[in-house]
Amino acid sequence: MDTATARAGAPYSRVKDFLKAALAAGRWRPGERMPSEAALVAQFGVSRMTVNRALRELQSEGLVERLQGVGTFAAELNPISSTLTIRDLQEQIEARGHRHHAEVRFKRSEHAPAALAASLGIAAGSPVFHTLIVHHDNGVPLQCEDRYVNPAAAPQYLGVDFSRTTPTRYLLDVAPLWEAQYTIESSRATAQEAKLLGIGRDEPCLVIVRRTVSRGVPITLARLVHPGSRYQLEGRFSP
Repeated sequence: MDTATARAGAPYSRVKDFLKAALAAGRWRPGERMPSEAALVAQFGVSRMTVNRALRELQSEGLVERLQGVGTFAAELNPISSTLTIRDLQEQIEARGHRHHAEVRFKRSEHAPAALAASLGIAAGSPVFHTLIVHHDNGVPLQCEDRYVNPAAAPQYLGVDFSRTTPTRYLLDVAPLWEAQYTIESSRATAQEAKLLGIGRDEPCLVIVRRTVSRGVPITLARLVHPGSRYQLEGRFSP
């Protein structure tokens, strides 16, 4: 079974496809409240985690807005939008039928230098959370994730077991994404990144630097380095 077929048969995909089709048909006007997670759980007979994943993906595609403790609302849509979806790497790997493994090199609190502090909207020298994680696909290093997190956005971040969940998945749950800024380039890894990824210094890499914001509060700044021969970036244009 190919990846697309497997994804189409997944329980979360049934929920997502139903909501996406209803949004396209105009069932809910922009800004109108959509069914609650509990209602969708009852309607589809699936877990709350399954419904949450479907709504997260719709949110990352710009189709819905989610307010914690309030509900899910149909988003205001532009006539044409270019979307680079934020997808959890573990979910991508497992959707291919592969095994994801995360090697947490460190997670700690540091004092933010001025440039980093400005990116995260905090005062220079303030505490900032820092993690360095290498993600593996069937035992092969696929991504080196060097991430800084604003403690105000995710105060429990350092207590999370990132061998069981990813920072992306956790942060999307506790600080729903409203805005993301990207830079994407083909570049060389640093000496440390090359060593962690098991590649030569001259091997081309896809490097993504991503800053995300929730309700006007910066959440995280992450540098994601992928060996060019092992990773493919996906996006879409939609009416």
